[in-house]
Amino acid sequence: MPITIATWNINSIRPRMHHVDQFFADRAPDILCLQETKVMNDKFPGAALKKMGYVHQAINGQKSYHGVATLSRLPLINVEMREFCEKGDARHLEVTVETDAGPLRIHNFYVPAGGDIPDPAVNDKFQHKLDFLNEMKAWLTGDETKGSSILVGDLNIAPHENDVWNHKQLIKVVSHTPRECALLNEVQAAGPWQDVVRNHIPVDHPLFSWWSYRSPNWDAADKGRRLDHIWATDAIADKVDHIEVYRTARGWEKPSDHAPIIARLNVNPVHS
Repeated sequence: MPITIATWNINSIRPRMHHVDQFFADRAPDILCLQETKVMNDKFPGAALKKMGYVHQAINGQKSYHGVATLSRLPLINVEMREFCEKGDARHLEVTVETDAGPLRIHNFYVPAGGDIPDPAVNDKFQHKLDFLNEMKAWLTGDETKGSSILVGDLNIAPHENDVWNHKQLIKVVSHTPRECALLNEVQAAGPWQDVVRNHIPVDHPLFSWWSYRSPNWDAADKGRRLDHIWATDAIADKVDHIEVYRTARGWEKPSDHAPIIARLNVNPVHS
């Protein structure tokens, strides 16, 4: 059986547990990587998620802000987390699962949004974002990319022209500025990592995973951005045989402003 991995900025897990349950009932990914869980570890709804089928859990939580969680129906043989920029933020998790193609390492990231002004001289949040990406670039090379690795998460950058609804209008807006896009491309190239979403959905096709709450008619207006990503190392990229942006979730009542992205890998789990 192939392995499915989903990434989803849930934008606070506790009030949206019913959405996680609905998503599981419809797609049931083997591994679900969540960002912006916004809850401390001791308040995380782990028991409910175990009943759902996610009996293996890695949690890196933070009160009211940030937070990532990797939920798995497959055993996790290793769990690690890394702090970036010495800020104490919960923005990364790394887990490993066993497959018939060897160990599969999965990174779950929540990159800082960067605030509103794309100038680090006047906006500390934008400087934080650039610093975070530079640390990613320096770290996600060498040993971190040997073998089969997947990197997922809300990277808060839409790097291609067709990753935003209007390239000309958004080129000076944080998440699509040339400086951010170039730096994200450097992170990807340093691995090297392949953007497997765009391997399957070419860059000439508009593709979004986030739509602002400010747009009440978000579906018809479709003024979105692709802020959520799935990357893979060369050793596993060709095993990704299907990608889906689960846009349905954005239309649920009081949803996250992000939609999940799902990747299917043509490898089989090894249960220990």
